Amino acid sequence: MLVNVSYNNSDITRKIDSEVGKPFTLRERWAMNGIGSPKLIITETSIEIRNLLLLDNNLNSCNVEMRPKGIIVRFRSLLETYALVIPYYKLTIYKGDFAVYSIFRDHYFIKVKSDTKAIQKFFKKILDFKADNLPTSVEDL
Repeated sequence: MLVNVSYNNSDITRKIDSEVGKPFTLRERWAMNGIGSPKLIITETSIEIRNLLLLDNNLNSCNVEMRPKGIIVRFRSLLETYALVIPYYKLTIYKGDFAVYSIFRDHYFIKVKSDTKAIQKFFKKILDFKADNLPTSVEDL
């Protein structure tokens, strides 16, 4: 779900919270050593996101916020903030080339540089949290 989150809209907030859960409490954030990513440089995107990013000439960057049932990838274009909301059951992360992570949801994708240890550690945290909190599959029983 790609949405404009620049303005307080209770309908959009409700949709985001139902899809990926309410934000972690301060105590949970502290226990997890943070839930936000460092600044991520975007290298490639799907066509819908690319069309938004082409509107301005700024450096294309984003950040990722962890939620109990998914992640939110936020990026800016012009003076608007957009969010790609991805529940864990639709999230696919690939470590492609030397220093590139690919984040997929259905037909949306964002590829980001992972040239620092902090970024690699954050993506490992996402994958570990996803594995720990996914419901048990039929094959596991």
